[in-house]
Amino acid sequence: MSNLNSALQQLRDERKQAQSQLEKLDQAISVIEGMSGRTNTRTSSASRSGRSLSAAARKRISEAQRARWAQRKKQAGTQSSAGPRAVPSRKPLSASARRRIAAAQKARWAKFRSQQKAAA
Repeated sequence: MSNLNSALQQLRDERKQAQSQLEKLDQAISVIEGMSGRTNTRTSSASRSGRSLSAAARKRISEAQRARWAQRKKQAGTQSSAGPRAVPSRKPLSASARRRIAAAQKARWAKFRSQQKAAA
């Protein structure tokens, strides 16, 4: 057990030395950046890049995207119904069919709840 404690203490000492060395390196970097007029790279990389678009540029981009969407929609409308994204048309369900489906679903949930109560 003493070997484990001594190894742990040695690792902690090495960590302290490495941490103090990192702090010295950070200080040296900040001094050099201060002389060159640069900002701290850690804070600037975490923030936005500083690139911004004007309102007119954003409007042009959004209009171009809308045009692309419209073109895709138009092309999808001219394709045959056997296309990869074709959705078959469905007939609406009658009221009686909806009632039967709802009743069946309620029965399934009732069965599930009774099984849960029996298991508990």
